[in-house]
Amino acid sequence: MPPGVIESLRAGGMLIYPTDTLYGLGVDPYSEEALDRLLSAKGREGGKPIPLLLDEPARVSSLTRHLPGDASRLIERFWPGALTLVLPALQDLPGAITGGTGTVGLRVPDHPVSRTLAKAAGGAITGTSANRRGNPGIWNTAEEIVNEFTGEVDWILWEGPAPASSGESTPPPSLPGSTVVLVEEEKVLLLREGVIPFRTITDFLGKR
Repeated sequence: MPPGVIESLRAGGMLIYPTDTLYGLGVDPYSEEALDRLLSAKGREGGKPIPLLLDEPARVSSLTRHLPGDASRLIERFWPGALTLVLPALQDLPGAITGGTGTVGLRVPDHPVSRTLAKAAGGAITGTSANRRGNPGIWNTAEEIVNEFTGEVDWILWEGPAPASSGESTPPPSLPGSTVVLVEEEKVLLLREGVIPFRTITDFLGKR
């Protein structure tokens, strides 16, 4: 980790960092000023939830009211990895994170840099993809990111093109992000299919 990155993050800085799928746009999720910077860089207004990446599975208990239905089984099977679970959020989470939905999207990435940054930020870091609205966020060079976010981010931690793979399968180019599911008491609903095929998830849950 380059010197100064952790200090910048804790002081409200914004950085672009590698994950096991796409590059993430990271700030401290409890810093209102940093969240405003993130929304401005993304080119969107508030109201859409911002997912969080965690340093370890145990951290989920500090961000959710409870684990409904099959949440615990999915965490044990697919974390670390490219599965985002949308779960009941604690009421004290910032509105910019929940988007007013009462839920929060969480995952533990299979990437050491992501988890180190999350730990440095207190256990969680914003995990929205590093792209502006309308851009898929698939970068081949660091220069492409620099041109996209000129002067708006404090650090770019470049490690080459993102792998967008969790070991479950090799995704088509149109599905490079994490798979996102809403976990309810009685069912698991697909919100976005990504690296992990939803069929893989339902097949796993069918094995009791």
